[in-house]
Amino acid sequence: MAQPDPQQHAQRLAELDVSADLFTVVLSMALEDVRGCTDFDAPAARGFLFWSRANRYLAELLVPEERWGHTSRDSILRVIHPDRTHAITAISAEGGVADLNKRVRSKNPKGPAMARMVEKNGQLAFLSRDEVEYGVELDELPTWCLLYKREEGLIKAELSLPVKMNGKFVDEWLHRIPISLPPMEDPGFDISLDEPGDDQGPEVMVEFLGEN
Repeated sequence: MAQPDPQQHAQRLAELDVSADLFTVVLSMALEDVRGCTDFDAPAARGFLFWSRANRYLAELLVPEERWGHTSRDSILRVIHPDRTHAITAISAEGGVADLNKRVRSKNPKGPAMARMVEKNGQLAFLSRDEVEYGVELDELPTWCLLYKREEGLIKAELSLPVKMNGKFVDEWLHRIPISLPPMEDPGFDISLDEPGDDQGPEVMVEFLGEN
């Protein structure tokens, strides 16, 4: 598959009201936060933090100024376009990220919430129970994935529209838009940018005490 030229990439991103510059800022800030982790953090802390902060900064840059919406329903962190035409979420990936000649898939297994979302991508939207809060039923909203991967000290990314999961991995895409990122300073240690799988979170032991 031939790689479209950078101008075509930029135009396709602009049609979604985003840009490579936006994603550069988002991923750079997330990487800076990860640099604050040490070996005394949990083993998965760096990957979890990068995933969380990438989605957080995406929301902070788009929600207040650009009037996008935001939801964390079903543990899928999404920003929603003001016209309710599409949403975006950031997840880690593996394979040929930003290389249209190679296959790419989500890095971590996903659960039923992500499966429902992927199955609805590309279909007509029907207003339903989420109309009051979001203006559209979230499961019917085409959701693009900001795929990211760390490779040889560099961050690679693309914005892609998933249409199918095989097993628990998202690996079929209707559209893939490579994002041209400048080199980002290596944090100086080997890091994994894996984010948690869908419907997963840290285990917390809770002890219920009887009333005195």
